[in-house]
Amino acid sequence: MCALWLGAAAPAAAQSYPKGVVRWIVPFPPGGPTDVVGRIVSQQLQELWGQPVVVENKPGAGTMIGTDAVAKSAPDGHTIGMVITAHMINPTLRAASMPYDTLKDLAHVTQMVTQHLVLVAHPGAPFNSIQEMIGYAKAHPGKLAYASPGTGTSAHLAGELLKNEAGIDMVHVPYKGSSPALVDLVAGRVQLMVDVYHSARPLVDGRKLKVIALTSERRPANISGYPLLAESIPGFNVASFFGLVVRAGTPRAIVDKIYADTARVLNKPDVKARLESMGLEVVGSTPEQFESFVRAELTKWAKVIRANNITAD
Repeated sequence: MCALWLGAAAPAAAQSYPKGVVRWIVPFPPGGPTDVVGRIVSQQLQELWGQPVVVENKPGAGTMIGTDAVAKSAPDGHTIGMVITAHMINPTLRAASMPYDTLKDLAHVTQMVTQHLVLVAHPGAPFNSIQEMIGYAKAHPGKLAYASPGTGTSAHLAGELLKNEAGIDMVHVPYKGSSPALVDLVAGRVQLMVDVYHSARPLVDGRKLKVIALTSERRPANISGYPLLAESIPGFNVASFFGLVVRAGTPRAIVDKIYADTARVLNKPDVKARLESMGLEVVGSTPEQFESFVRAELTKWAKVIRANNITAD
């Protein structure tokens, strides 16, 4: 009888969800891409649910402060957290300071969008393709320098993964953010950088940078005309993403409702068009698909971090 009652209670809980305010945790300050996407989607969910969905910005510790707030919330779906690629990097990079267990303390709801990355170079770099770049790096070990927004960022680890997979030696030059890194790349002080395609595109269109390859394993629907790194290095796949998590133990019916309603608003024509104008590709994956993706990425980045002895700043 207890089992039957619990089985009936789960759908009933989902039907009445949400009851009252939903906290939407963004692990960054206001105004950045994660915050903007969060406000777009949370506003749509607020209208759909008829209940307040309040954005709370909790930046710091490589997104761990915000995610920890979700991990320690009530398991009722009324606290939803946004996560990015750092979510799969932190468990290895910041293992000593992790205040939660990524897989045990959180339920993965959906990957909302993908943000495609691109390997760009200074126009004067003596190569125009990934094969030419690899050949140059092998002929001049340690002479190529690649910039990143900081040690342990996805852009940094993408560069280290490229080094490992291509068997080349490059020098990592970390900066405090993408903007100063791009300034030095345009000035020719460094030769390469992995960056968000949408951010780099104005510099590419202005011929201040040139594209070597996209880092996604498959060709994005909204980006054409560039080669893929995977065409020269089979299996190479690096992209950024925005996803949602809730506290582990949240009833599965509520997790499914958050996923289904999020996918519904992501695919509204006006919302999808707005996100695509920001260079984002709508995904809306199921909880199972997102969980599988997170586990695979955890394994991939753990290998890169350990193989290259990377430590957090």
